[in-house]
Amino acid sequence: MREFSVPPLVNVAPETNITDFVVRQAADPSNPALFAKLNSSGQWEDIRATDFLTDVSALAKGLIASGVGVGDRVGIMSRTRYEWSLVDFAIWFAGGISVPIYETSSPSQVAWNLGNSGAVAAFAESAHHEDVIRQAVNAEGLDSVGHVWQLEGGGLDVLRTAGSGVSDQELEARRSSAALADVATIIYTSGTTGRPKGCELTHGNFVELSENALASLGNVVNEDAKTIMFLPLAHVFARFISVLAVAAGAKVAHTPDIKNLLADLQSFQPTFILAVPRVFEKVFNSALTKAEDGGKGAIFHKAVDTAIAYSKARQSGSLGLVLRVKHAVFDRLVYGKLRAAMGGQVSHAVSGGGPLGERLGHFFHGIGLQILEGYGLTETTAPITVNTPSLIKIGTVGAPLPGNAVRIADDGEILAKGVCVMKGYFKREDLASETFVDGWFRTGDIGELDEQGFLKITGRKKEIIVTAGGKNVVPALLEDQIRADALVSQVLVIGDNRPFIGALVTLDEEALPGWLERHGLPSSTTITDAADNALVRAAVQELISHANKSVSHAEAIKSFRIVPSDFTEASGHLTPSLKVKRAQVMKDFDAVIEEMYSAPKAS
Repeated sequence: MREFSVPPLVNVAPETNITDFVVRQAADPSNPALFAKLNSSGQWEDIRATDFLTDVSALAKGLIASGVGVGDRVGIMSRTRYEWSLVDFAIWFAGGISVPIYETSSPSQVAWNLGNSGAVAAFAESAHHEDVIRQAVNAEGLDSVGHVWQLEGGGLDVLRTAGSGVSDQELEARRSSAALADVATIIYTSGTTGRPKGCELTHGNFVELSENALASLGNVVNEDAKTIMFLPLAHVFARFISVLAVAAGAKVAHTPDIKNLLADLQSFQPTFILAVPRVFEKVFNSALTKAEDGGKGAIFHKAVDTAIAYSKARQSGSLGLVLRVKHAVFDRLVYGKLRAAMGGQVSHAVSGGGPLGERLGHFFHGIGLQILEGYGLTETTAPITVNTPSLIKIGTVGAPLPGNAVRIADDGEILAKGVCVMKGYFKREDLASETFVDGWFRTGDIGELDEQGFLKITGRKKEIIVTAGGKNVVPALLEDQIRADALVSQVLVIGDNRPFIGALVTLDEEALPGWLERHGLPSSTTITDAADNALVRAAVQELISHANKSVSHAEAIKSFRIVPSDFTEASGHLTPSLKVKRAQVMKDFDAVIEEMYSAPKAS
């Protein structure tokens, strides 16, 4: 199939905007709890819709009093926390446009986001973030940035006080000034190459997509549902789910430090979570490592095989008695403990930002956690397609959400159209012709549609490797399989204009000590020494050989090098959404790559 579209299930009045979700929830007699915060006693405290509306209104009045006008841009630089959403909605209530900034951004990156967007003010989480913003403002002479308010330093109280003289009538005029067609936020793509581009996402993108997504996901995201947000709200995936939750009246908690995630999951007990595939890989690999370190590796592997078989059997409708019994046994021994570690109430998870892999999808489904894998970009307000509880096919990223369409171009590129697609790139009208073709957005990804409209991603168009012999290779097909093992952290398949395909591999620092002990090696062995160890290299070679079985000889990895340091966001090799910056890695490890291609080719 070359094209599949789903008509909208919900039509929205053109004068609507995102703030209407808050007003709607505050008018609900049940007054749902939209958020939850940890109080000084370490207990989760609900923030009801009416209380949220009251505080958002006070802050919005403060923004108006401080000179923020209709359509003005305001930056937000903070970790994921309740106040992020609070000021986001306050900006919208004041008629402004929010500009997210990753809290790990350097002064030069902050300067680009604020300067390019023409921001008039910014929110900073802490003194550190305020210092980074002020460095950026001073270095680039960004005189337009008139205010910087701290979330932790009393800045919100300053705003609340400043707005005391603004009338409710003026606030309502500002709140209702935006319509579906108006820009709500400018999100700068983290980007794996080049200067970030500002994606103009409209109120309509969020409102129409939310309303239509709820028509498909209402039994996952609703007034009885709870989730805990740990992905960066500066990323479109978390941002959309945050708005979607307000639209549904679901309760959202936040954990800014991933180190607290396990404890927060267990105390908050969410019903659904969202994560990128690497998080699910780490959950699986951590459980596997723990089992192997405790001498229970064999049991865990049998439990994994049973969970996958159980999920596949349920999907095909051929679940037999023997498999049911085995599954029940492992549910008591293994699966129940995994669910308890996530709070015990999680039944669904939403995965996006990259391919999850069929094996992991079936494993989690088999233990009682249905992962709804979806696909989208910043330019599409996150989901174009998503699997739903009633319409799911593991191994795909689902069918288009209502109001959206997918087309496969002649060269295999995925094209998108619908309520999710951005207005354009801010101040980059020159990119329109290469961004859109006949009204369809070019995603840059390649994939295929099955006869039921389910989309499968097969690679990234720009990342297709063309060897010196003219062979086209999709690196993700190999990378995903190798990275699935607990020993490996990251993989980069290379070979563009080279005589053969090679790979750079990094080791997982958390899993390595246990692996070394199980193989008779000192657990204190450093990453650098492990990279040169014959046993470690043999293990990685075995993983590569297994992955090579899925491709032709010309596409197979012929040589590899273990890099003695991981690819991380801090090192500049991962984007905040954990995608590898291929160009940066190849630049920084150029000497390693040249040595690999000058050495005799591995068998």
